Parts: sequence; C-alpha cells; structure tokens
Amino acid sequence: MESIQKIHRKRWFIFFAVVLTTFINCVDGSSVNVALPSMADELGVTMAGIEWVVTAYTLVIICLILVFGKLGDTIGKDKIFKAGILVFLAGSTVCFLSGSYAVLLTGRIIEGIGSAATMANSQGIIVQSFPVHERGKALGISGSSVALGSMVGPSIGGFIVSYFNWNAIFALNIPIALLCFILSCKFLPDMSSGKREKADIGGVLLFMVMILCVYGGVKLLQAGASYYLYCLLIVLAAIAVGFVFVRWERRHSNAMLNLHLFENKLFAVSIFCAFLSFFAIAGHNFIQPFYLQKVQMLDAAHTGLLMMAYSLTMCVVAPFSGQLSDKIGSEFLCFVGLCIITVALLVLSTLGVDTSLVVFLIGSITMSIGMAMFQSPNTSLIMSTVGRENTGIAGSINGLARNLGMVFGISLSTVLLYNIMSGQLGYTVMSYVDGQELVFVTAMQWVYRFMALISAIGAILTGLRWKNRKEQEHGLD
Repeated sequence: MESIQKIHRKRWFIFFAVVLTTFINCVDGSSVNVALPSMADELGVTMAGIEWVVTAYTLVIICLILVFGKLGDTIGKDKIFKAGILVFLAGSTVCFLSGSYAVLLTGRIIEGIGSAATMANSQGIIVQSFPVHERGKALGISGSSVALGSMVGPSIGGFIVSYFNWNAIFALNIPIALLCFILSCKFLPDMSSGKREKADIGGVLLFMVMILCVYGGVKLLQAGASYYLYCLLIVLAAIAVGFVFVRWERRHSNAMLNLHLFENKLFAVSIFCAFLSFFAIAGHNFIQPFYLQKVQMLDAAHTGLLMMAYSLTMCVVAPFSGQLSDKIGSEFLCFVGLCIITVALLVLSTLGVDTSLVVFLIGSITMSIGMAMFQSPNTSLIMSTVGRENTGIAGSINGLARNLGMVFGISLSTVLLYNIMSGQLGYTVMSYVDGQELVFVTAMQWVYRFMALISAIGAILTGLRWKNRKEQEHGLD
C-alpha cells in the first residue's frame, strides 16, 4: 500500500477517476427512467413488468455491495473498483445489443454487479485519499457528480428516445466506461491491506436469501388480496433468515457485515436516515415519467428537460452543503434537509390532471435542495465514525442503505399506487390505464403523502440526533 502522503499528493487525480465512474453510473440510471414508458410499449410489458428494469439492477447491488465492500478492505479497493468498471462495461454492451425483455434484464443484472463493486468502494477511496479537513468538500463535490449525471441523463435519454431506439442509451456508457478504466489504472493507488482472510460465504448466502424473501413478499402485495397470506409467510421466513444471519455474523471471525459498527449510535442512526431519505424520493423518480408523458402528454425529450431541474439544483447546492458541513457540523444540515424534502413531497401531492407544470418544478427543485443539504453531510457523518480499516465496509453499508431505500421505495410506492387504482376501477391493475388519468393522479397523490410521512420520520430522527449532539457539546463545556 502506498504511503498516505503520496496518496494525498495525487488525491484530485484519484478523485476524478472515481467521480467520472460515479457520473456514468448515474447517467445510466437516470436516462433509463425516462425511457421506461417507451420500453414498456416496444417490449410489450406492463408498468409493473418494466419496473424490473430498475429493480433488478438495484436488487443485485443490494445483494452484492457488502461483499464487494469487504473484498475492498481486504484485497484492495482499487482492484475491486477497476474490476467493477469492466463488468459494468460488459453489462452495458449486452443492454445495447438486446432485442428482447429477457436479454435487457440480463444486461441490467450484469450492470448491477459492476455498479455494486464500484459503489462499494468509491466513498472509501475518496476518504482515504483526502485529509480529514477536506473530506466534506470532496464528498460534496462527489455528490454533485451524482447530481450532474442524474441531470444530463434525462435530457440525453429523452433525446435518444425521441430520435433513436432506446437501446442507444446504453451505447453512451461504453466509451466513457473504457476511459474510466484507463484513468483508474493510471491513478488509483494500491490500497490492499496485505491480509488474506477466509470468505464469509455463509453470510453472503443468508443475506441474499433474506433480501430476496423480503422483496418477494413486497411484490406479492402487487398481485392483490388473494396473495396476502403468502406474502405474510414469505416475510416471516425473511425474519427467520435474518435472525440466523445476525447470529452467524456475530460468530464468524471474518464476517461480511461488521455488526459492531452499529454499536455506534451515530453510525446506526445515520445509516437508517440514509435509507429513509432514498425510500422517500424513490417513488417520485419512478412515477414522474409516467405522469409527465401519460397525464401531461409531454414527449420524452420535454420530460427529460423537466426532470433535469432536480439534478441541476442538486449539482449547484451539494458542494456548498459539503463545505458547510466541514465548518458547522453535519447534524443540523441533515435535519433541515429532510424537513425540506417533506415539504416538497407535500407540494407534489397536490399535482392533478390540469395542474400547472410550475407546481411540478417547484416541488422537484425544493426536493433537490433538501436532498443536497442532507446527503453529503450525512455521508460525512457515517464515514467519520469508523477507522481507516473499515472505510470500505462503511461506504458499502451506506450504499446498501441507499439502494435498499430505492428498491423498497419504488416497490411499496407502486404497490400503493396499483391498489388504490384497482380499488377505484373495481378490478386489479398493474399498469397505467389509458383514459383513466384521474384515477392515476388520485393514487399518485396518496403515494406522495405516504413518502412525505417516511421523510418526516427521518426528519424527527435527525432532529433528535442534532439535539443530542448539542447537549453533549454543552456538557463538555
């Protein structure tokens, strides 16, 4: 492993290689969202079916991100990161060449494996590359790369879908991923620990079974009341597997998940709040293309431009949020950020069939401000609670929380959406119904209220966290 001084000297080159990789991952994700309605129509699948293009990718990340974080801490974050880029490149190529729903899903699964490897180690690489007093700034700028990728993705996706086939979206990934790999080979230092430990295969398998059981139970809710008993049984099985997983991890000498990290209350609360924040906004990211294209009757290009507002705002605000957290601390910023997200979701819950798009823009921009104020400071809090030897697994746990929030946020939001629509129409639906704009909008409004409630819970927890920190500081005085 290279010396800390040497790594710090070339930290901005390392940072660029990592951030560019993060950028293209975000471009891929956000551009796909815009194309979902077109994919559904061309491939002949329902709204619930096309949801798998997003959730399959995210589920793979959830199942593997801890594994890659642990591998990064042992054999080297740089090695896992570079391997992840190559796998993502392979998955993007499969998606580009796909001509069927099955092949597209296969490509997205491969992309998910690669993204899990890079995502698990990106924050750890940044933290180890920067001195303590610059980490908040670096993480804030990294957050801007996420926002920038999410910003240009919708416009690129909208343009491509309007003038080309949706497959072309994935062609963009190929040259940029190649560049990322070249830069990573040139600048990323050797970050291996020099130790070789026995892999926690049992823990990996138990974790995967637990996650898939929980998600399977959630998906059965979409099928209607006749499947509620099966849903309950699967969730109970997930709880049982989770119990076994915890006991296994506590006894394993080289556990995949270091449960001792959660003994630090600041770490545990910060991770849970990260989960809640992404849970709250995930439904919005999935539903908004259908609202704009099916209800407001916009084309894909104009949908992409409107969706840019969220990311453009975050791109501007996130660096300032990161710098501010270095100066005044992170707890207060996290609290304010989640409060703003809650207000934004309540604004979006007023959207109707004939509502001005100005209201949509106000809600999206306000949500983006809140997310920018929350995300970078919360990540800084998480990474500051662990030692250097655990930065990889801490970053991967943070990534896990983010992706768990997204996949379950989308799933439970669509469960609520379909059930309310089915109740109004008198029959089971699992997609947008042409000519029933009012039914869709009414259900969508309840989804936004539900997400606002989730965000409010997070705001309360961050408020208590901030209050406790202030009391501790006064006690020391």
